[in-house]
Amino acid sequence: MAGIKKYDRTELLDRAIELFRRQGFNGTSTAELADELGVNRKSMYAEFGSKQGLFEAALERYDAEHLSRVLAPVEADGAGLDAIRGAFATYASASEGWARGRGCLLCNTAVERAALDPGSGRFVAAYFERINSAFRNALVNGQRSGELDHRADLEELAHFFTTSLIGVAACIRAEAPPEQLRAACKVATAVLDSHRPAATA
Repeated sequence: MAGIKKYDRTELLDRAIELFRRQGFNGTSTAELADELGVNRKSMYAEFGSKQGLFEAALERYDAEHLSRVLAPVEADGAGLDAIRGAFATYASASEGWARGRGCLLCNTAVERAALDPGSGRFVAAYFERINSAFRNALVNGQRSGELDHRADLEELAHFFTTSLIGVAACIRAEAPPEQLRAACKVATAVLDSHRPAATA
């Protein structure tokens, strides 16, 4: 029957995500997208409107699926300081695995597109805020449970961990030496130890 779609939108987005992760927005042509997605340009434009529309849909799915899996332990209601350590450990491991050279699509977009394109910029701003809120959540819980000194500046720490994690993600994309990233993650999480509650006499 004419007009029935012969593709799955979610599958198309997942394929687009991986192509954009490898090549970036500017490095990916519409011809490459159509070939990777396995549809013709007419179908691609009918579904997403434009290359930009497809890119923004890919960013939205990446945030909802890929980033959510990474941040879930830190965003959880009961997250504590171990969740922060775990997030950095996950990124340190990624520097030697499949993500090496690919990085995080939203982090890559922050470097490539945020300052040039308002559409991409709003996804990047939300990405920064989501990571910051996740860390703040774990820090608040850590302070309530007594893991963290009551005098610790949680906003300052959340900003520090956000910037550190995004920096590590950018370095994974750039294929920085894994030992360099493991060391950076170790130093970043050591900040938690320096904010333990002071011992009482």
